[in-house]
Amino acid sequence: MSTDLSQTNDVSLRSLRAALFDSAAGQLLLAFASLIVLVAGFGIASPNFLQTDNLIGILQATAVNGVLAVASTYVIITGGIDLSVGTLMTFCAVIAGVFLTYWGYPIGVGVAAALICGALCGATSGFLIAKMEVPPFIATLGMMMLLKGLSLVISGTKPIYFNDTPDFPVIAQDSLIGYLVPSLPIPNAVLILFVVAVAASVVLRSTVLGRYIFALGSNEEAVRLSGVDTDFWKIVIYAVSGAICGIAGLLIASRLNSAQPALGQGYELDAIAAVVIGGTSLSGGRGTVLGTIIGSFIISVLTNGLRILSVAQEWQTVVTGVIIILAVYADIMRRRKT
Repeated sequence: MSTDLSQTNDVSLRSLRAALFDSAAGQLLLAFASLIVLVAGFGIASPNFLQTDNLIGILQATAVNGVLAVASTYVIITGGIDLSVGTLMTFCAVIAGVFLTYWGYPIGVGVAAALICGALCGATSGFLIAKMEVPPFIATLGMMMLLKGLSLVISGTKPIYFNDTPDFPVIAQDSLIGYLVPSLPIPNAVLILFVVAVAASVVLRSTVLGRYIFALGSNEEAVRLSGVDTDFWKIVIYAVSGAICGIAGLLIASRLNSAQPALGQGYELDAIAAVVIGGTSLSGGRGTVLGTIIGSFIISVLTNGLRILSVAQEWQTVVTGVIIILAVYADIMRRRKT
């Protein structure tokens, strides 16, 4: 009798562990719980952490990285990688500056130019990977360096300011929510982040594009043998990711009221970290936009909290690196069990 009870308990524990660590819902729950623990821990360690201004600062800091992470989610679920998202963001910001400041076009034209530029650059990376069979790491690394150089060349290595376009800072700095609820002066950049996240999640779960994103990451060869033009869909996926990077470029340019051509490199690491921490598998075929957003907030809360506690910048980087390694290791162990 006692043996049967012990076996039953073992089965129950294994089932609970599988539900928490192996399922997508379990991964989201663990990520969200980690975020709550971080917020509570930093709130206890420093009373300044939970002040309204600091929390709004965290939200605003998450907006740009969160949008970039959403763009990276699409690519990583396919089993690829995009190291150019940070410099592509900067390049799109520079393009917006050229159209609005140098050429004097209306703000709508500048916004459209940034989005189209992002989509074209993303499609180019997709073409290199799909048609020319360049490994994603190499193709996007080359694109990262190319866009970094073009940003400096086009801008003349100088920031492009939007002083002649007074409505441009409204995109990220103003607060539509604050107008409706004065006690919640949440910047528009945060609102745009959640709009992008909801739209990306709907596309991922309820459209043909979303189904092919998961299919390519699960078994690209099987999808190709079933008659699907995998090269075409891969280019489309990278193009959509690039357009989302264009949104991030508009947000950071609006927030700074300038296009900084030397900015951008390094953002791709935070974006990829947020995607991995949120439960998306680097091997492809698995991931959620919601997990990515939670991962983005974990990165922002961790960075902000360590800064408030006066932890040196180099140790902040060490902590982030350790978390990424642990997240990747957890994904490897999960896939082995599967």
